[in-house]
Amino acid sequence: MPIKKSELYSSIWQSCDELRGGMDASQYKDYVLVLLFMKYVSDRYAGKSDALIEVPKGASFADMVALKGKPDIGDRINKIIAKLAEANELVGIITVADFNDDDKLGEGKEMQERLSNLIAIFEKPELDFSRNRADGDDLLGDAYEYLMRHFATESGKSKGQFYTPAEVSRIMAKVIGINKAERQDQTVYDPTCGSGSLLLKAANETEHGITIYGQEMDLATRGLAKMNMILHKNPTADIQQGNTLSKPYFKNKDGTLKTFDFAVANPPFSTKAWSNGFEPDHDMFGRFEGFGIPPAKNGDYAFLLHLIKSLKSTGKGAIILPHGVLFRGNSEANIRKNLIKRGYIKGIIGLPANLFYGTGIPACIICNR
Repeated sequence: MPIKKSELYSSIWQSCDELRGGMDASQYKDYVLVLLFMKYVSDRYAGKSDALIEVPKGASFADMVALKGKPDIGDRINKIIAKLAEANELVGIITVADFNDDDKLGEGKEMQERLSNLIAIFEKPELDFSRNRADGDDLLGDAYEYLMRHFATESGKSKGQFYTPAEVSRIMAKVIGINKAERQDQTVYDPTCGSGSLLLKAANETEHGITIYGQEMDLATRGLAKMNMILHKNPTADIQQGNTLSKPYFKNKDGTLKTFDFAVANPPFSTKAWSNGFEPDHDMFGRFEGFGIPPAKNGDYAFLLHLIKSLKSTGKGAIILPHGVLFRGNSEANIRKNLIKRGYIKGIIGLPANLFYGTGIPACIICNR
């Protein structure tokens, strides 16, 4: 019998309570989401041949359950996760949290009890993902995003950038017309992909599937995106880590930027250090040619121009930016004028204030072509 999502959410959120005190939300999300991932792949794939994820002997959630009450539980959990990671090329993705960290989890008996209680919460029958699942319903994926919403809310402005509200993601997916994609080899790209929620909502709009590309500057958040792709059955999604503006990962053999059929983005608003690591006046990718260079302390238009340069001639994209890009003057006014004159802006959708976690400023969706 399918479980109610509210019951699932409630059970998982209890795990966060076990970690409160020694770390803030931006840290305990790494622990909770890795355990959530381990539980899911163990329930779904352990003991199965040709599975999406290989669960080697000694690397399942059941092996973690056997550690409850053991004095060396933290160290042995680390080893279990590392074994699964090594078997599936997930090192650096699911190995980001140290379950043997005295500073975050307490020493001796405190760590032992905290981790034992945490495992017991995930051990509950209602979290059996091998059977407790409605046809066509991605309960775990929904729970994953539910947790990220709360993490974004509790983490505040500096740590909440990894999640785009689902409603906004769906609007962006629809306005770029990605539902018209006819082949799996067509592409969708997010240069600041965060947890991957925008990419996933876009991919969900396609009937025949689509090839996913994303880049994320923060290493831990890139790990979230990779796990999210696997949980949503997009294991081949190419998610890379790095600064998109100074070191874009996706390039052609001749060094030019790779171009895509569709693109979506929710970059950090008005970042002041956008030009760190390269010289915009001599941008080797020609992203600012014919438009102008964004102001030194505001990178909003830098992300928009990168998105435009990353689209095929027939490509369509949408980006979320603060409302100020519509009326600020000086160099931004010149860029805006050149964008409009050259026909790159198809439409603008105003968004209300207090829509995004961590900031109350109003924003807009700018649609390209």
